[in-house]
Amino acid sequence: MKRKSMTALALGLGLSGWAQAGELVVATVNNGHMIEMQKLTKHFEAANPGTTVKWVTLEEGVLRQRVTTDIATKGGQFDIMTIGMYETPIWGKRGWLVPIKPDVNYAPEDLLPPIAAGLSVNNTLYAAPFYGESSMLMYRKDLVAKAGLSMPDQPTWEQVREVAAKVHDPKAGVYGMCLRGKPGWGDNMALLTTMVNTFGGQWFDMEWKPQLTTQPWKDAITFYVDLMKKYGPPGASANSFNENLALFNEGKCGMWVDATIAASFVSDPKQSKVADKVAFAQAPVAVTPKGANWLWAWALAIPASSKKVDEAQKFVRWATSREYIQLVAKESGWARVPTGTRRSTYTNPEFLKAAVFAEAERKAIFSANPNDSTKPKSPYVGVQFAAIPEFQAIGVAVGQQMAAALSGKTTVDKALAASQTVAEREMKKAGYYK
Repeated sequence: MKRKSMTALALGLGLSGWAQAGELVVATVNNGHMIEMQKLTKHFEAANPGTTVKWVTLEEGVLRQRVTTDIATKGGQFDIMTIGMYETPIWGKRGWLVPIKPDVNYAPEDLLPPIAAGLSVNNTLYAAPFYGESSMLMYRKDLVAKAGLSMPDQPTWEQVREVAAKVHDPKAGVYGMCLRGKPGWGDNMALLTTMVNTFGGQWFDMEWKPQLTTQPWKDAITFYVDLMKKYGPPGASANSFNENLALFNEGKCGMWVDATIAASFVSDPKQSKVADKVAFAQAPVAVTPKGANWLWAWALAIPASSKKVDEAQKFVRWATSREYIQLVAKESGWARVPTGTRRSTYTNPEFLKAAVFAEAERKAIFSANPNDSTKPKSPYVGVQFAAIPEFQAIGVAVGQQMAAALSGKTTVDKALAASQTVAEREMKKAGYYK
């Protein structure tokens, strides 16, 4: 069955009755590294006769909805799910995931500690990282130089705004800044939470009371909306990672703050028209460096409802192994390998030679601390999210309000007030406070 038709069926009809004997059904996000994995799956199938892999490739927000529904209802539609550092510890504690079982060649000690810790419960790995990321600033060094400016290794958001104003040239098809605007807890709210963090804010205080109408939230969101209205591309409230990546690669973004994983794409001359003009800096800061850059991993997990756990374990180990990274390097080059997961990648001279972004990426990942990401003390773990079950619904609702503010459908103050109301209702309903 062709992947396109399968994805359409997955969206419209579900997957019941699909999986044949020996078929692994994998739900994944439509990011570049995942598309590459699908192309290379033939190598896994060749090494494991009788096992075939069927892909359900979904847009990020749809993927999250589908896998959350499936695992909570024990639907059994998928044998392997692509999930992240938010879901893994919550679902692992609930017994919804099968622990990952490394074999003798897997080398779990080679996994980057911040990434492995975020995917573990009581030192047990419940999802294997396919690629890890933090966030950082990617910018056009030619445009910055032409404007007579320079970019610090870690600029302030105010410095970033000054650069955006100078390089913004919509008549030439260049916008000063590209940032996520598409609503979703993992879309616009991933970026905005890091902005709130560095502006001195937090999601909840130590009494679990939402803080969305505090001054740091107002300062951060006002800054964001003003920056994007003046120097962002039109229709920014519809843009997330893939849309901004396309804009940047076409030479239409002077700067872009997003996932470090984007660096391998924007610096690839096969994908990017500005590959030789890109430079990298750490994510911008405001009143505190805490929580300025996020920490995330797209990881492969096996739901407890899978009937093919042994085969699924084999695939997960293969797709997240050192050998897989070598395979990608052989097929597509070292600049295209999935990064942010293994120490050995960052000590490989071939990778370091090909990946001009390697040190900036490694530095960003190791600087993120999910246990201490806000200036005021917070009761939750997480940088760009709060690792509690209720956050997903709250984050989606708040993301919609922030997108409305960006598109001019409401004001920042009204959007934050509405967000506070939603957050209070959800947290009270869940019993966090009365």
